[in-house]
Amino acid sequence: MLRGGDFTPSEKAYDWLGPGVYFWEGDPVRAWEWARDRGYSDPFVVGAIIDLGECLDLTLRENLEYLSVAYKDLQRVQSQAKSRVPVNKDGRRLPKRDKVLRFLDCAVITHLHHMVADAATQNPSPRFDTVRGLFEEGKPAFRGAGFYSRTHTQIAVLNQSLIRGVFRPRSLDRQSLDRAMSGV
Repeated sequence: MLRGGDFTPSEKAYDWLGPGVYFWEGDPVRAWEWARDRGYSDPFVVGAIIDLGECLDLTLRENLEYLSVAYKDLQRVQSQAKSRVPVNKDGRRLPKRDKVLRFLDCAVITHLHHMVADAATQNPSPRFDTVRGLFEEGKPAFRGAGFYSRTHTQIAVLNQSLIRGVFRPRSLDRQSLDRAMSGV
């Protein structure tokens, strides 16, 4: 990666932003924490300069409306195929509200990508290069809070040519990460 090679896109059925190369926006500690929690023996973080291009930004209301349309069409397609629409599920050992296994969300966003690609053959319109969303996760930050300890923004990059550069952040050596994780 640091030498200019491509990243391996994730294409799991529960990827909450659909397929793509996933990045945490502005939260390298959360990225490192995620890798550590998955048992990587020597996790590290890379930074990236990303041009969002045509972005399905799910922090914007008008883009959430696209998901509603895609969901209704996915229901129609699944009904015709006599298949069930996937559902989001809780992860093991995590708070019940997190629903980190986003089978439904992934199916809807992937279906939206197909809808846009199909429409592009009839009316050339831009396809999405990236998908950006806010993910509420973790325990409440304090009693009664609406903020959660692991809330973060992620970007899924579909068009890797828009990853303009990759670097190793200076401030993220192992000691500073350990300090950040311990709250010191």
